[in-house]
Amino acid sequence: NCIKMRRKENADAFLTVNERPVDDISLEFFYKPHTITLLAVSIVCAMYFAFVRNETNIEENIWAGIICVIFFFLTVSVIAFPNGPFTRPHPAVWRIIFGLSVLYFLGLQFLMFQNYKTIMGIFYWLDPGLKNFHINMDKEYGVNCSDITTERIWSHVDVFALAHFLGWMFKAILIRHMGILWAISIMWEITEIAFAHLLPNFVECWWDALILDVVVCNGVGIWCGLKLCKMLEMREYRWISIKHISSTTGKIKRAVLQFTPESWTAVRWLDPKSTYMRFLAVCQLVIFWQVTELNTFFLKHIFEMPPSHPVVIVRLILIGLFTAPSVRQYYVYITDTQCKRVGTQCWVYGGIMVSEAILCIKNGKELFERTQATNIIAWLLIQLFVSVVFVYGYMLWHKYFQHDTDATPVKTKTSRQRKRIHETENSSLRKDD
Repeated sequence: NCIKMRRKENADAFLTVNERPVDDISLEFFYKPHTITLLAVSIVCAMYFAFVRNETNIEENIWAGIICVIFFFLTVSVIAFPNGPFTRPHPAVWRIIFGLSVLYFLGLQFLMFQNYKTIMGIFYWLDPGLKNFHINMDKEYGVNCSDITTERIWSHVDVFALAHFLGWMFKAILIRHMGILWAISIMWEITEIAFAHLLPNFVECWWDALILDVVVCNGVGIWCGLKLCKMLEMREYRWISIKHISSTTGKIKRAVLQFTPESWTAVRWLDPKSTYMRFLAVCQLVIFWQVTELNTFFLKHIFEMPPSHPVVIVRLILIGLFTAPSVRQYYVYITDTQCKRVGTQCWVYGGIMVSEAILCIKNGKELFERTQATNIIAWLLIQLFVSVVFVYGYMLWHKYFQHDTDATPVKTKTSRQRKRIHETENSSLRKDD
């Protein structure tokens, strides 16, 4: 009996992070099952467009077929896939995001079995303008670093600097740990130095790397993100059903608030009693983050795309959406002893990260032949050292110099409560009309 109860608790812990039930349903219509209606509407729409559209252009036919496949795959995702650890604004949204991650993962598997010419042919088919774009390998970066003027520094503050700041604010909201964030920040600058012989645009002036990147964009982004997290932790969450709100303004405000978090729990990646495996798992997170960032630059360099190209932008948005539930699932996996399996979204994201790296190595053989082994070995050693110093150092600082105010215990439901909620509310989404 004890073994059965333990297994049940482990299963419940995994279920909470992999397919979190909706605890408080305000509008039952949006959470009732409509699977047969969805199937009927989907088939009618597909039949309509299949019969009325012009089929003379083969490229448009291929596009229409691809879009239809994606549409039905995402429809199946809404019905069958897990929503992960989040339920706002609706579990169906996160099921679609998980479906997109699976589609992207499968697309990477297809591209891994194509040669470079075929892959570029696909990109040229998507955007013929890419045929005229080539990366200028003779362009010099990081020159005249001693020439420091206000005009020159201000010229580096552009839309990409704003995106850099917002990106680090987003990372802070996801990770919520000062030590891990600064380890990732410092290590990325070291990563740029280690791989500058392969990617010339990694060469920067010292003031650009230290002041604009580390201090301004990274530092201010981290501070703003953690400040926002602290405000959300202190906020009292009392949700009122939209049916009980009489004013139109109140209803609109409640509808908008549906896109905000249902609650906000302080996280603790490490504590003074953490095991070595948990500590190594956190350091591993830092390395995984560096690989993901490297994939972004190597992909657009090897397949020659400008930073502002829609393919690059869409990939960044998708990776951000995939990362949010993945980080949460990874956190629960390494901190909750009852969770014995990593979440499905985290598993798929791991496959995406490795597949992107393999795709870069396979199609960038000429580029990676110039790899300086000493740089990479030194980079790996420094990665490990910096991760340990920042993560462990922040843990010690938290232990001796900061009161235990930023890590509140998480109130978890009992296995019986989780089962009742899951069966009465979440499982109903799977039934037919």
